[in-house]
Amino acid sequence: MSLKIGIVGLPNVGKSTLFKALTKKEVLIENYPFATIDPSVGIVQVPDARLEKLANMSKSEKTVHTAIEFVDIAGLVEGAHKGEGLGNQFLANIRECDAIAHVVRGFEDGNIHHVEGSVNAGRDMETIHLELVMADLSTVEKRIKSIEGKARSDKELSKTLAVYEKIRKTLDVGKLANTVELTDDEQLLIRDLHLLTVKPHMTICNVKDGNVPMNLEFSEDEVVVCLDIKEELELSGLSLEERDELGIKETGLDRLITEAYRLLGLITFLTTGEKETRAWTITRGSTAPQAAGVIHTDFEKGFIRAEVIQFQTLLDCGSWNAAKDKGLVRTEGKEYIMQDGDVVFFKTA
Repeated sequence: MSLKIGIVGLPNVGKSTLFKALTKKEVLIENYPFATIDPSVGIVQVPDARLEKLANMSKSEKTVHTAIEFVDIAGLVEGAHKGEGLGNQFLANIRECDAIAHVVRGFEDGNIHHVEGSVNAGRDMETIHLELVMADLSTVEKRIKSIEGKARSDKELSKTLAVYEKIRKTLDVGKLANTVELTDDEQLLIRDLHLLTVKPHMTICNVKDGNVPMNLEFSEDEVVVCLDIKEELELSGLSLEERDELGIKETGLDRLITEAYRLLGLITFLTTGEKETRAWTITRGSTAPQAAGVIHTDFEKGFIRAEVIQFQTLLDCGSWNAAKDKGLVRTEGKEYIMQDGDVVFFKTA
């Protein structure tokens, strides 16, 4: 399962530095707008301490983490939806992503120019939101214009038009499309619009010394991660041994990657044995056969049953056979909904 998170923000807020820290990939980092023109894509390993513990228990030859893709998208500027800067190209790049990570700058530094001339994280976030809203408004208005004539005599198109109008009214007052309450059927009607403001989003606040800007306001359900991106870049160059010596169990990047993973509605199940201990990515709510299909498509078709135990319970038992002897390994069928941290053995035809 390959899912992408697009890193967006105004120029010079730390996007490319963050991308480099995340991926250990050399990208152009310069103190001027549009240093990034073509998006860079990097595969990022999702931290999971459970894997090493399981691998040690099973004496596995190999350990395989799950991963997500991050895309470094060039800086948006005011007027991007009209093509300002390289707006049309950048918005198209965002459209290809499954979720959006907004980077906002929350620190003063006279040596790093701000495209707006001053540092104001709240204003910058509003600018980004407005550009995405205006781009979506343009998309919806074009679609309404293309179907409103036919909708007068077509009941299905009439329903679609009503949903489009509902979305347009919300965008028209500067609100994100994901604030509109839609039924499951209505959600299906807008899927092919590929709206930017219905995508899951998180905010990454680039701060110094943990000082969060006073002009940033968030609702309780928003995903927000505050970190010093420059410091995280330095930490990303340390080995695991060096991090242990410094007493660093979890970096800001670890938290960011974990939150990004959750933002996409993903969970992890695990398999373990002498050859390999591995994490597998599935969407929350997946059934056991669907999870089996992630390992191999034939496993879903030939699914018979799943033998399941939670990670910590297995670890406490010391081995799979010991857990089975204690009756702690459950047998689950086709209706079983997978849980994060399930360790599984699939029986297939």
